[in-house]
Amino acid sequence: METLLLAFNLDLSFVMWIGIGLASAIMSLPVAAWLVGVRYIPNDRVGVVEKLWSHKGSLGEGRLMASRGEAGYQVQLLRGGIHFGYWPWQYRIHKTSLTIVPQGKIGYVFARDGRAVDSDQTLARVAPCNDFQDARAFLSGKSGEQEYVGQRGRQRAILREGVYAINLALFVVITEDCVYRLSMMSRRESQMIDKWRELLQAAHGFDPVVVGASPVPHFRDSSRSTDAGDTIGVVTVHDGPTLDTGQIIAPPVGIEPDALHNHSNFQDIEAFLRAGGRGGRQFAVLTDGTYFINRWFATVELNPKTVVPIGNVGVVVSYFGKEGCDVSGDAFRHGERVVSGERGVQAKTLSPGKYAFNDYAGHVHLVPTTNFVLHWITGRTESHKYDESLKSIDLVTADAYEPALPLSVVVHIDYQKAASVVQRFGDVKKLITQTLDPLLSAYFRDIAHKKTMLELLHDRDLIQEEARNELQRKFCEFDIELVDVLIGKPETQEATGEIEMLLEQLRLRQLSQEQVLTYEQQCAASEKLKTLKMAQAHAEMQTELTQSRVEIDIAKNRGEAELEQARMRAEQTIVDAEADHRKHLLMAEAEGKAKAMLGEGESRRVALEGEAQASVLRKQIESYGDPRLYAISIVSKHLAHSHQPLVPQQLFMAGASRDGDSTNVDQGPLGMLIELLLAEKVGFQPSLPTDTDQDSESRSDTSLHA
Repeated sequence: METLLLAFNLDLSFVMWIGIGLASAIMSLPVAAWLVGVRYIPNDRVGVVEKLWSHKGSLGEGRLMASRGEAGYQVQLLRGGIHFGYWPWQYRIHKTSLTIVPQGKIGYVFARDGRAVDSDQTLARVAPCNDFQDARAFLSGKSGEQEYVGQRGRQRAILREGVYAINLALFVVITEDCVYRLSMMSRRESQMIDKWRELLQAAHGFDPVVVGASPVPHFRDSSRSTDAGDTIGVVTVHDGPTLDTGQIIAPPVGIEPDALHNHSNFQDIEAFLRAGGRGGRQFAVLTDGTYFINRWFATVELNPKTVVPIGNVGVVVSYFGKEGCDVSGDAFRHGERVVSGERGVQAKTLSPGKYAFNDYAGHVHLVPTTNFVLHWITGRTESHKYDESLKSIDLVTADAYEPALPLSVVVHIDYQKAASVVQRFGDVKKLITQTLDPLLSAYFRDIAHKKTMLELLHDRDLIQEEARNELQRKFCEFDIELVDVLIGKPETQEATGEIEMLLEQLRLRQLSQEQVLTYEQQCAASEKLKTLKMAQAHAEMQTELTQSRVEIDIAKNRGEAELEQARMRAEQTIVDAEADHRKHLLMAEAEGKAKAMLGEGESRRVALEGEAQASVLRKQIESYGDPRLYAISIVSKHLAHSHQPLVPQQLFMAGASRDGDSTNVDQGPLGMLIELLLAEKVGFQPSLPTDTDQDSESRSDTSLHA
């Protein structure tokens, strides 16, 4: 057991020593890797290589970066990953962060090494180096026959938004958030870079230039205000050749569509300089848009656009351009007018609207083209302020009164003569103060010297008419038009009351005249009243007379109306009687004709009926052969239908009828007896019927029944 325990302790100690050895090896692995020249760079950082010694020696004088293996900062940059061969006794690796320029911002670059800039340069020219990420190409790059070796100092090229792997030993990148640089920089150099950053921040240099899309915090002319969309950018270039003698503003260059010289609104600095761009304030301006401009190269001043209001024109006085040729003619001796693009007063004016006009290259004088009023009235002025220095005109009349004459003048300037007015007088206000004011003052003072105060008051309309005609002629000589002259009431400047006393006397005199006229009018009114009373009396009687005449006329008209009505009624009665008589005659005639026709019809009917009956009776009689027999048959028929029995109720007879019917007594023996007796009484001689007669009788009976 003791032997087993001893063996177990020995095994445990061995394992512990193995573990300690492995832990030491693991802990010493980075050190060992470092010792063998292995370097690890994270992916969000870069490694700046500093070579401590080299068999090729050190750098030459004035150089900072080693591009041929010399000792010093190397141009190659270590990106993220593992790198070999960087021995700790020969190399030092400075890990720095990637350079980040935020979205919509600008980054500025300062190169610590490179060729020196020329004497006429302020910024280092642009070298093709992949946005400063290829330090070797920056220091020794070539493109064809042209060398683009980078220059040290502040760079013309800028960095737009993005992430860059830049060798911070060669370049210092200044952004709005921070400055990307090595910590081994000298204090003086760091202070200089920090000062540049402060200046860029104060000038909003890290932001692009936005024209016409954001509120403008400051204008060169504080008296002019504008909204966000009414600005232009005036560019001042701080690099490039200086202006020629006599020039105050740089001419526009690179505005052609040629890609070689088009500098894209000062954003391509090299194209601007190739096109012949000069330093100083530029004639070309920036209009609405966003521009990424290097503020070390050019600063932009936001100014309001030039607005020509409706009812005005703009006369351009250009400070830029070549010397022009006078187009005003030899007769005009008040200066020269030139065409557009030449220096001087331009003959062509600007119509109402907004213009991207560079105020450093000229000035636009607004000239009103609508009628405007000028007041020579102390303490009164119009909104245009042309008459703010004008006062009422001091006069002295012929009777030694000293009134102040208020005056208003309506003036019009032809838009085609606006350039002539500016050329002659400088501007509209100088025209008013230096020409119109002394002219009108002298004219009305001359008139006042020849008239008394009362004449000045009474003859105001005549004076105004004469002044209008005379001043219109004078104003035409100055290329302006006088529309009207309006004279006010003269007043005294001091409260002496002289004019008021004169006016009071004038009022009393006028009142007396008015009273005389009133009395005369009252007398005339009395006479007219008397006439009126008489006329009223006649009018009252005339009413009754008129009424009686009217009643007479009414009665007369009424009688005539009744007479006419009676005449009309009589005529109507006659017409009615004649119509009634004619109606009765016609009715009687119609009735007679109707009765005659009825009688004729009835008689014809009766005649026809009688003829028919007679014909039938004749036939019947003829059927009997003897009329007496027919009569006896008629009598017998009537007796047969009598209600009173002529024979006894019961009668026994022998024999029978010919046809065997016991009820038929017409042809039986009794019937025959009766017929014989009746014939004898009547006086007829009956004859016995023959067979022929019997046949005819039967036919006659048949026809009668039919």
